Amino acid sequence: MESDAVSRTKQSNIFRLKCSVHNYDWGIRGYDSRVARLFALNSGSIIDPDKPYAEFWMGTHDSGPSFLIAATENGGSVDSDSTSLKSWVSENPNVLGDKVVEKWGADIPFLFKVLSVAKPLSIQAHPDKELAKELHMLQPKVYRDANHKPEMALAITEFEALCGFISLEELKDVLHTVPEIVEMIGDADTNRVLLLNDEDDEDDLKSALRSAFTQLMSASKSLISKAISELKRRLNSESEVRPLTAKEALVLQLEKQYPDDVGVIAAFFLNYVKLTPGEALHLGANEPHAYISGECIECMATSDNVIRAGLTPKFRDVQTLCAMLTYKQGFPEILQGVPMNPYITKYVPPFDEFEVDRCVLPGGASVVFPASPGPSIFLVAGGEGTMLHEESHRSDVISEGDVLFVPDEAEVNITSEVELLIFRTGVNHKFFDTFMNGK
Repeated sequence: MESDAVSRTKQSNIFRLKCSVHNYDWGIRGYDSRVARLFALNSGSIIDPDKPYAEFWMGTHDSGPSFLIAATENGGSVDSDSTSLKSWVSENPNVLGDKVVEKWGADIPFLFKVLSVAKPLSIQAHPDKELAKELHMLQPKVYRDANHKPEMALAITEFEALCGFISLEELKDVLHTVPEIVEMIGDADTNRVLLLNDEDDEDDLKSALRSAFTQLMSASKSLISKAISELKRRLNSESEVRPLTAKEALVLQLEKQYPDDVGVIAAFFLNYVKLTPGEALHLGANEPHAYISGECIECMATSDNVIRAGLTPKFRDVQTLCAMLTYKQGFPEILQGVPMNPYITKYVPPFDEFEVDRCVLPGGASVVFPASPGPSIFLVAGGEGTMLHEESHRSDVISEGDVLFVPDEAEVNITSEVELLIFRTGVNHKFFDTFMNGK
């Protein structure tokens, strides 16, 4: 059992964080970007109205580190130019909890982000741990760490994505109705898919899909350009006599943003997912996806490994991506979250590294975030209120843009002045349940 002195130390180690931003080209520009507004409030920076603000990072990854500003209970200050959250946690691993340190070492196992998406990110997948280690060893400048990157996107606004492969039935319909794909993959791969049914061996289904998708993604630039030109001409003509499907309309949109890109046609192979605010999508290793538009909370294992193959001007590794995918088919699971009380909804993906809480707290209301056996990061995404420290019975004002590091076993009590929107990420509680059961 921990001593009272250690407990008090953890209570005082609730820190405000100064966090990082990434200005990728696909980000929403200027004041329209939630990422820009949060970053400006968090860091005191001025928003450039002409600049894209894509990702706001909260965590310990070297590509976008967070820095300590001040401990919120004792009022002590920390030099934010020199003390990174990563280095401080490494020197003070007791704030992570014994179980986290035993599993992941002296580091936070999750990376927390806000994304503001104006146009599609690349068609991409993230490697499992084994492949991540191999890629990092072979190309460390491209694949910057050796960790896997399961992730979850929780919609703040209406949010659109491509995720996972469509069902066999839908794929057959695509091959019947999109002649440009048949032209690209050839009759042999087309007929192989059309002759399959759901009762066939799963390995046969995956093999046929892998062959067809790889043939598509590996097509020559001239063949891709010709197919997209024909597709665009055909859909524009047919739109005059019938309404286009949602996927067809999306493909025309993608073509305007990424002309002559194989990802435009590859979109027909993937599920088109539309999330409403409060819905979440989780993605395991080796699953293809591309975020299309909207704003979301994103959480993942601490990694920045991305293997791209379409809808991007960046480096593509088509062969690696096509070889690594699981080729599972069917619509992805959409998480609605589980209400923990009237204000907090919890989202629990099937990954040990993280879970996310979404809290909407009306003006004048109070809520308690129970102590966790692992660390947490809180983001105040809107509103204003106070956070009470049980040890000192003093309160600190929290408002939009604040990011807080909370050590293990620290309870957080919050009261709102103006309606608060708060997101918390921490280690998945099921990991601790499994750990305690010795499984």
